Amino acid sequence: MKPLVVIPARGGSKGIPGKNIKLLNGKPLIEYTIISALNFAKIFNAKVALSTHDNSILSICNSIGLQTNYRRPAELSTDTAGKIDTILDI
Repeated sequence: MKPLVVIPARGGSKGIPGKNIKLLNGKPLIEYTIISALNFAKIFNAKVALSTHDNSILSICNSIGLQTNYRRPAELSTDTAGKIDTILDI
């Protein structure tokens, strides 16, 4: 059985709206997380999964090599949804 790296990336941050797609040093913030997860996966023969409901985050994810069609359900996309439930869902 392969380990699974789950990246929970909500699009509706209250503190910094759209933080996952904000540019940091010319790249969207979520790109740094995805690249790190993909590198980890290569070393440890793991799979990487992204959990989001946001089209912009999905687009970035797919453009840098983490292909996914999974969409997080609305009830797990709120600021009160727990990470454990989100991870179990994926």
